[in-house]
Amino acid sequence: MSATRPNPASDAAIATVPEPASLAELLRSRVRRTPEREAYRQFDTATGRWVSYSWAEIGRRVSAWRRALRAEALAPGERVAVLVANSIEHVCMDQAALALGLVPVPMHVIDNPDSLAYVLSDSGAAVLCVETAERWQALAPLAARFADLRRVVHLSGASTGGIACSLTEWLARGTEMPADEDEPGVPAADALAAIVYTSGTTGRPKGVMLSHHNVLANVYAVLARLPLFVDDVFLSFLPLSHTLERTAGYYLPIAAGATVAFARSVALLMEDLLTVRPTVLVSVPRIYERAHVAVRAAVEDRPLARTLLEAAVRLGWRRFERSSGGSAPRAGPIERLLGRLLDARVGAQVRARFGGRVRAAVTGGAAIPPGVAHTFLGLGLPLLQGYGMTESAPVVACNTPDDNDPGSVGRPLPGVEVRIGERDELLVRGPNVMRGYWHRPEETAAVLEADGWLHTGDQARLVNGRLYLSGRIKDIIVTSTGEKIAPADLESAIVADPLFDQAMVVGEARPYVAALVVLNPDAWQRQASRLGLDPRDPASLRASAAQQWALERIGEAVRAWPAYARPRVAWLSLEPWTIGAGLLTPTLKLKRPAIEARLAAEIAALYSGH
Repeated sequence: MSATRPNPASDAAIATVPEPASLAELLRSRVRRTPEREAYRQFDTATGRWVSYSWAEIGRRVSAWRRALRAEALAPGERVAVLVANSIEHVCMDQAALALGLVPVPMHVIDNPDSLAYVLSDSGAAVLCVETAERWQALAPLAARFADLRRVVHLSGASTGGIACSLTEWLARGTEMPADEDEPGVPAADALAAIVYTSGTTGRPKGVMLSHHNVLANVYAVLARLPLFVDDVFLSFLPLSHTLERTAGYYLPIAAGATVAFARSVALLMEDLLTVRPTVLVSVPRIYERAHVAVRAAVEDRPLARTLLEAAVRLGWRRFERSSGGSAPRAGPIERLLGRLLDARVGAQVRARFGGRVRAAVTGGAAIPPGVAHTFLGLGLPLLQGYGMTESAPVVACNTPDDNDPGSVGRPLPGVEVRIGERDELLVRGPNVMRGYWHRPEETAAVLEADGWLHTGDQARLVNGRLYLSGRIKDIIVTSTGEKIAPADLESAIVADPLFDQAMVVGEARPYVAALVVLNPDAWQRQASRLGLDPRDPASLRASAAQQWALERIGEAVRAWPAYARPRVAWLSLEPWTIGAGLLTPTLKLKRPAIEARLAAEIAALYSGH
């Protein structure tokens, strides 16, 4: 890497960004260079106000946490588990561990105790930082499974004794450390910067070992591709246990000197968008899908509003195509005038839902449904699809504002090589590729070749330098008639309908495809009344009228698919699939085997007699 790299900037921005050897030095460099600029914004529930923290203040807090962590006398390379929501406290523990050569293990805050115990055990974590004493008490009965744990620090709640202590007590111990040891050394670039556990859609999650060099290489490759400014504002709501948020929503803003505001919760996300008014969003497709459903649902029973929305999307999409070098004909004066009027009436209102000043709405982690991308790009929201995986730290490719093909996941980042292998599998090589899976040499060897090529398990095409994904190799459904179906695209089309909150299709080795769907409660209440059914009676979901109506809606959503791919039967429910129930990953992907096991009897009934 070179010593510096230009960073596109406004007049207020810093002109160059250093490339330090470690993530700890990345923060220290930022504190030295822009100490008084706003680093983070966090909601204080005690006062009901958003509180701003400068880089200098963050530097002081990290120093205090680092001294307290040093008092634990851990050896370099030992693991520190962080079971804390996105917050400055999460940042402090992460940075304190990194500065001491320790290895953070980020954990998802709403995961279930069994899963958390597994991660603590597999990682051999010596220290755990948790939000509340009550959360630790829920885990404590499983302590025999993670015997390496020697210290628990909880942010709130009275001390319970034993290995647990409150944050106040813990930080007080750090004040006894000699002041002349306050400035740590710099961890080696190839030292571990995290063990990030994969989502685990099948089986137990694996710990992905990422080095300081892996993450920094990815951060600066993204900066070389996407313009970022020191006056940019990120809204952080993806969990910091997810590599996309860690790299693009946490370390990247430090490198750019941008501000990060921590969302209060996903439930309050729309309110936080209006308050924070971010300029950059980093999200998974499901968040945009939910916003798309809300936009469509708002006009479903209003014919004029629906007509205006469709017209705004149609003209806006033509405008987007022209700006992207597409084949849309040049706009005449009437179309330009109508486009401006519709954008002011419709497009601006939709963009206002996101705060009104988003200039990069990044989506990754899974493919975004074409209809969602089409709608938001047509309405002027700059949606940028990318691709990556935990094992690549994570970004492999992305679109940019001036080079955006929403049907693709963009071009590979600088320094990242890609090629297409057997069965059209995408292979990736570069400085961002992981060191391997924690304590799993055989599984590492299965995906990481000796010459550095990583097998992604995703099928792709490379056309004119752009990557186009076509599905997961292992997720393809093969019916008993030999037809092959990629379920993810089918499911995305179904949940684009405001009626359906969640959907999963099944049909492996079976004669036809069936759909398992979770209905939107409000939409179902309205429709049940129209069908003469009681929406509060679970038996109504099994009524033939409800089944026929749902299948008609599903059929309309998937009409572009061949007949063999369209679901012939459906199972309806109002009970959502959740992370806590073990049915979704932290990034809201379906855990197919878990859902199939949970609903085995219901699925069998859908194929009864066939």
